[in-house]
Amino acid sequence: MNMLSNSNAERDARSIVHPYSNLSLDSRERLLTIVKGDGCYVEDDQGNRYLEGMAGLWCTSLGFSEERLAEVASTQLRTLPYYHLFNHRSTEPSINLAEKLLEIAPEGLSKVLFANSGSEANDQAVKLVWYYNNQKGRPEKKKILSRWRGYHGVTVAAGSLTGLPANHADFDLPIKNILHADCPSHYHHANPGETEEDFAARLAESLEAQILAEGPETVAALIAEPVSGSGGVIVPPKGYYERVQEILKKYDILLVADEVICGFGRTGKMFGCETFGLKPDIMTVAKALSSSYLPISATLVSDEIYDAMVDESRKQGVFAHGVTYAGHPVCAAVALETLKIYEERDILGHVAEVSPHFLERLHRLGAHPHVSHTRGVGLIGAIELVVDKESRRPFPPEQGVGARIQLHLQRNGVIVRALRDAVAFCPPLIISKAEIDVLFDAMENALKYLEQELAPRLSPSE
Repeated sequence: MNMLSNSNAERDARSIVHPYSNLSLDSRERLLTIVKGDGCYVEDDQGNRYLEGMAGLWCTSLGFSEERLAEVASTQLRTLPYYHLFNHRSTEPSINLAEKLLEIAPEGLSKVLFANSGSEANDQAVKLVWYYNNQKGRPEKKKILSRWRGYHGVTVAAGSLTGLPANHADFDLPIKNILHADCPSHYHHANPGETEEDFAARLAESLEAQILAEGPETVAALIAEPVSGSGGVIVPPKGYYERVQEILKKYDILLVADEVICGFGRTGKMFGCETFGLKPDIMTVAKALSSSYLPISATLVSDEIYDAMVDESRKQGVFAHGVTYAGHPVCAAVALETLKIYEERDILGHVAEVSPHFLERLHRLGAHPHVSHTRGVGLIGAIELVVDKESRRPFPPEQGVGARIQLHLQRNGVIVRALRDAVAFCPPLIISKAEIDVLFDAMENALKYLEQELAPRLSPSE
């Protein structure tokens, strides 16, 4: 059994703010101090070893011990540890990375703007949408649509785009001109007996009605994750994106594809845009761009967006946007090497080989009496925990069932992520079939614990 000593946990609790901490359960046991990693595993300071079933935070695609990335970082640190991209400067790693990104990006994207995180990439996408419409002489066309349950970051603009109430509450979000459309989760929001296709058609009609109610002349863009990650691994229903893109084109509304989680092989293709037929005007990437060995993100734009940026910047005399560490040479070098590894080792081919087994084990969990739904694509998936299948009644939030299952798995050497009563799986892309079995064998054990020990002890008022 993997257990963390209270003394170590208390030390961490005093010095670190832990995002997304659920304080309703005893947090001392759940706090881990991770000290090293190896492949798909990490180890804490008590010597406990864990299969990392979430690739860190949906991101460590190449696992936790890729020597090539360490070597590239070391070499670049000794060669040029820092330089910026301001005032007509650049560096070879940032130039080479931009060229490589555009080589593999969806058709129509032609320029790259670097930043440090997915939040920043989406934040600057918002600014570029506004900048673009100002250049077009449409100062009223500024509203940006996101979706409920979508996740796009936590900065002021990106946090506003995020469609999770907890990310807004008491942060005074969302800001002006950020709106939210229906969540495309067939499981959560379909009417009784409604097919995926009918549900997609209804959501498209609702989106169009919302655009018309706001005034198409005021709506600038829609931002969407191909698969919504932190909102519960929401896989879109059949026909959804085809219908949505028709509506966006009809009203001259830009599409921003948030590929921060889906990009670089997670859904089985290089980008989720390929998996679901999206043709974005702007695309954001981060996380697996460098296998998260170093922080780096990028916002990719079309020629039309870029040309507007140039014209408006000539009018202003400067393109007054940028951050100190954008295109940092060490981060860019590591990201470029990551993309080379994806190609040389045929990571997409590996995902194609192991993902059917991942999905088969995932969907097999649907037979359990406390699992009402399973969903996934490529190497990302989730299950929905319920009191009983027939009614699909969720456990009361105050019982923290998802968090308790997460803790049970942690005690048994597997890390997953509970998203209320959904349990998400997003392992490193290098995971083997044998390791997939370790992940889901542990999940099956946790479901037995839920059925035989946890559920009988929970009362409606606990």
